[in-house]
Amino acid sequence: MLPFARRMRKPVMPNREGAALTCVNVALGTRSYVIEIGTDTLRRGLPAHVTNAASRIVVVTNDVVFPLYGAAVATALEASERPIVSVVLPDGEAHKDWQHLNQIFDALLSNACDRKTLLVALGGGVIGDMVGFAAATYQRGVSFVQIPTTLLSQVDSSVGGKTGINHPLGKNMVGAFYQPKHVLIDTDVLRTLPDREYRAGLAEVIKYGIALDAAFFAWLETNIDALSARDSATLAYAIRRSCEIKAGIVANDEYETRGARALLNFGHTFGHAIETELGYGTWLHGEAVGCGMALATNFSAILGRLPEADRQRVLQLIQRAGLTTAMPAVAVERMLLHMARDKKNESGAIRLILLDGIGQCHVDGTVDRAAIATFLAQQ
Repeated sequence: MLPFARRMRKPVMPNREGAALTCVNVALGTRSYVIEIGTDTLRRGLPAHVTNAASRIVVVTNDVVFPLYGAAVATALEASERPIVSVVLPDGEAHKDWQHLNQIFDALLSNACDRKTLLVALGGGVIGDMVGFAAATYQRGVSFVQIPTTLLSQVDSSVGGKTGINHPLGKNMVGAFYQPKHVLIDTDVLRTLPDREYRAGLAEVIKYGIALDAAFFAWLETNIDALSARDSATLAYAIRRSCEIKAGIVANDEYETRGARALLNFGHTFGHAIETELGYGTWLHGEAVGCGMALATNFSAILGRLPEADRQRVLQLIQRAGLTTAMPAVAVERMLLHMARDKKNESGAIRLILLDGIGQCHVDGTVDRAAIATFLAQQ
């Protein structure tokens, strides 16, 4: 197990109305911030220290989340006594592009927003990534906070500062590393999350156990049914542990230059290729990652890196979460084309995250394309 993936005691403190609130720190020096995890946190709003420096607040959300939580967030933010602007974008990965990013810039410019404007990302990973990229680039940088409303965004995309948009030739190919000022996670919002979206989020939770934390993987094996049923206590722990693992890795390798952060992309090289080829939104990101993890697991076993017993355990957990382990009908040459554009690649070599055992993985750029092609042709 990697040192930064070890279980650590985290502060649990009363929130602004006395209920239990778990806080996970992302330690990045002057860019450090806190992830708040609790119930009913939307209504309680952002801490005063987050909003005090803002000249105005711009909430960016989508047309699915806005009717559910837009009013609650706006009411909570009124306590800041700052002007509030709302931007509502269409929902879905298909809209994570320049056209819809420009709608955020249009709102910022038409409302004469200055460098002290605070952007609020209220939504899933698409909204979070786009708002973060807008914040990184508007007037060369303004503050933003994440209020993630999907399981996937709560355990993964809202933490760590990866922002961006998709390009027709590759997912998340245009973006920036830009850390939020705060992350506010309300587990209550997951009650309204559609089953398909929820299962997709489980893929990223499972990823942490498979790739980085054998003890968490074993806990998931025991608790996957309760987690799938959205048991509140089980869900709260899964979110907290996922955030702890990711926060530790981000603190160790913020800009993905030391190798550690690349391990968070387990399953993503295959998964992103599937997403891109099928068309963004045809498969949800988590669905593609779940399949990608199965492919990476099988490939690790074929290469002799992963014991068969571990392979079986991984595949069974992915399937028990309601995710597919079967690759869709995508031509091998199309998969290789997309995989060749992956951001982890170096000097033309496809770099894969492969398993050595449950909770143990490494970045490998030594497997040639012919071996990958042969493997894909057998799926």
